[in-house]
Amino acid sequence: MGGRHLNTLWTFVVDHRSQLLVDSYLHVSAVVQAVVLATVIAVLVGVAVQHSPWGSALSTAVASIILTVPSFALLGILIPIMGLGVRPTVTALVLYALLPILRNTIVGLAGVDPAISDAARGAGMNRLRVLGRIELPLAWPSILAGMRISTQMIMGILAMAAYAKGPGLGNLIFSGLARLGSPTAVPQALTGTVLIIVLALLLDGVLVLVGRLTTRGIRD
Repeated sequence: MGGRHLNTLWTFVVDHRSQLLVDSYLHVSAVVQAVVLATVIAVLVGVAVQHSPWGSALSTAVASIILTVPSFALLGILIPIMGLGVRPTVTALVLYALLPILRNTIVGLAGVDPAISDAARGAGMNRLRVLGRIELPLAWPSILAGMRISTQMIMGILAMAAYAKGPGLGNLIFSGLARLGSPTAVPQALTGTVLIIVLALLLDGVLVLVGRLTTRGIRD
């Protein structure tokens, strides 16, 4: 029985490999875009509030509240404003990805030794140069750790974006679940689920590699 199901699954993958590759690419692309946008926003906010305990607490609280909103509810709010498709999907992903990156940005910047920043300013560096050359590079490992958490989290959340006709493998899962009882329903849903897990692991591996390449000087 198990062998027959495995054979059906393999047959489905082979027969639909082109579409699976396209859906996988769209899934990864949406996640990468969302994480990059969320990182830019989170770092800017983190820099703005780094010396304000009140500002740090408020921004983290807002990002936390957003994360508690169910994905279907958030998409339901965004669809009347942005319509269906990529725009509400990426917007929702960016909002969900903010908290880990923002929190780690604030923690990373707070962990920079003030004596180092003071010494850099004493050497003639202005605020922007101290931030760009000293503080952000030292906070980068913490920021990257937040990016890894956000990436893994929104890989699964993106599957729900099929509700908004968003891109990715969620459409495959929803389509399979809607056709339960047909021979290919379970293989279809299972293939989409497994691919999301595999892609999440691959993306995490890429970020680990990025971390090793970009933090070598900091570790040394």
